[in-house]
Amino acid sequence: MCSTEGSDNMPADRPVRFTEAVRFHGHICPGLALGYRAAEAALERLHSGRAEDEELVTIAETDACGVDAIQVLTGCTVGKGNLLFRDHGKHAFTFINRRTGEAIRVVGNPSFDTGSLDPDLAPLRARVMQGRASEEELAEYRRRTERIVDAILDLPAGILFSVQELDAEIPERARIFRSVPCSRCGELTAESRIRVEDGNFVCYACSGEYSRRW
Repeated sequence: MCSTEGSDNMPADRPVRFTEAVRFHGHICPGLALGYRAAEAALERLHSGRAEDEELVTIAETDACGVDAIQVLTGCTVGKGNLLFRDHGKHAFTFINRRTGEAIRVVGNPSFDTGSLDPDLAPLRARVMQGRASEEELAEYRRRTERIVDAILDLPAGILFSVQELDAEIPERARIFRSVPCSRCGELTAESRIRVEDGNFVCYACSGEYSRRW
């Protein structure tokens, strides 16, 4: 979870793409910087530029802040179908170059903790997250957080991540499905997301749940 650090007046020496990620995400935070560095490492290792279409694929194992930076830097997005989400709760990302078949998995290094960059920040961060911080404390928190971000942007990738080459199955390209109307609400729904109940097409929102916990 991020705080609401401001994104105005960012230092000019920060990478242009990182400032774009900040604008997209809404504010600066360490998680965004880590996602940026993960994407940067992937593009370098896979000898790839930003994807205009589906030349790259990213499989993210978290829905945390860093994913926004990955979208900006790699061009992998949910809308294009080349950003896939696996709810594993890990700061781990698989990047696949469709053109070459090369793939790497970038995982947060267990020996690296952003808290180590400012060990005394935790009490202040708690006050900010709880909405109990004064204006002066908020300003101090933003300054110290930006120093952490700058450190993450400068540290060698090998300190931040473990990077592994792997043989990954390349996901199929995104498909465009025919839309069919739900027999209950009447709304058009992709046929891949339609269920059949009593012989009628029903969307997920209108269908009844059935599970035996398997």
